[in-house]
Amino acid sequence: MTAEEMLLTDLATYTRDPLGFCLYAFPWREDGDLVDSDGPRKWQADILRAISNHLSGPDRYTPLQIAVASGHGIGKSALIGMICNWAMSTCDDCRIVVTANTEAQLATKTWPEILKWFGRAINARWWSQTATKIGSREKGHENSWRMDRETWSENNTEAFAGLHNVGKRIVAIYDEASSIPAKIWEVTEGALTDENTEIIWLAFGNPTQNTGRFKECFGLYKHRWMRMQIDSRTVEGTNKTQIQQWIEDYGEDSDFCRIRIRGEFPRAGTSQFIPGDLVNAARKREVHNYQRGWKILAVDVARFGDDQTVIGMRQGSKYTTLERVRGLSVPQTAMRVMAAITEHDPRGVIIDGDGVGGGVVDYVNLHHANWIAAHPMCRFVEFHGGMPANDGFMYFNRRAEVWGAAKEWLKDADIPDDPEIETDLTAPEYSFSSKNQIQLEKKDDMKKRGLASPDNGDTIAMSFAAYTPGKSQEERDQERVAAAPDQRAKFLLQYRLTQERNQRESRAEERPPENWE
Repeated sequence: MTAEEMLLTDLATYTRDPLGFCLYAFPWREDGDLVDSDGPRKWQADILRAISNHLSGPDRYTPLQIAVASGHGIGKSALIGMICNWAMSTCDDCRIVVTANTEAQLATKTWPEILKWFGRAINARWWSQTATKIGSREKGHENSWRMDRETWSENNTEAFAGLHNVGKRIVAIYDEASSIPAKIWEVTEGALTDENTEIIWLAFGNPTQNTGRFKECFGLYKHRWMRMQIDSRTVEGTNKTQIQQWIEDYGEDSDFCRIRIRGEFPRAGTSQFIPGDLVNAARKREVHNYQRGWKILAVDVARFGDDQTVIGMRQGSKYTTLERVRGLSVPQTAMRVMAAITEHDPRGVIIDGDGVGGGVVDYVNLHHANWIAAHPMCRFVEFHGGMPANDGFMYFNRRAEVWGAAKEWLKDADIPDDPEIETDLTAPEYSFSSKNQIQLEKKDDMKKRGLASPDNGDTIAMSFAAYTPGKSQEERDQERVAAAPDQRAKFLLQYRLTQERNQRESRAEERPPENWE
């Protein structure tokens, strides 16, 4: 036998043993990120054994359906790559279709990982690879022995409806299955009906949605699916430091940790982003040390007739509504904002720059330039909620991020005992984006539910959009003078600090110019 014939014979022995295939075909302890591994992770090996047990049993030709809900970083894309390689390598004319929640997920994460595992396998030369297909190089089998990357479309389901391969092997794989619509599930299910055919349907994902077909794999249709829910903390190789930080930040029983760590679905009816009990407690709380914080002025500018412009100020753990008005023109609104800036001398000013708010920002910049120039330590921010979040891993956009900061702040905050503020703070619902980022409900969607724009809530949230710099030398000197025990001590300290400031300025004037030689 030639070496190629020996390899073909060896791999054929693993047609019902995907774990054995993986241990044989991949360079464990030798190659790149496998150098520290003896084989698949424990949970991956459990899935591979489940496939083996099914194919070795009396129900071999009954479709095997496995759903895996998990936290982050467990290696599901790697397992997809291993399974696909095993399925193609141990059954001639095998057909595989893989899809994901979005084209971006499929093209940038799932498919590259699959290609990597095909490329590192002992039989890598058997396959031709393109951007959307892996096919056999065997003459006459190029189109019948193949794996396709398919982007789903509810209006074009032919790729899933035509998934037939009588007498051979079919594998359908969903990655990030929570966001794949029910119609695609139904079409796939209807296509997997071939007799005397090995059929394997695998659905992987973070359990971001509390409804939908992926959730039903663990509920309504749990009798049809072999199910596994994997806690990231139990998987070797996950970032335990990051996981612990999430637990400390959000609480182990929060929906965030349930989804991203524990592999559990969010609780039913918990789509409200800020809970009412948190806001109600803040309405009743009275804080006394808030003066130590910087004054942050925030302005949510009205966009429509039923919206209102809200000017508010947060100082430390206390928030105050300064003004709520309707029906003002851009110049009138800007004049109100400038008056508030002059009166309160804030350390940061944030104005909603979307829509007509952009005109207010321009007007303030133009007509209040002298005040802005005279207060270089003040941060003047034009806020755009649709901008990318600083923490793009956690939040869908900047608006969701500042609302997240407000939610955390409310745990110790003092807000006005105002039911309108509570309504605005508790009104928005949230979901998770295709990248599992926290995404706040759009204002237009709130209006469709019969709710007003959460102007008060947006104002409080925007106050977290400003980075406030540290104290200047002059500000620290003023604090020292204010803390002096009596008037004589204040006078002497003020005199000494003035002398020191004059000396600093004198030394600065004596420095040679930058181009001095």
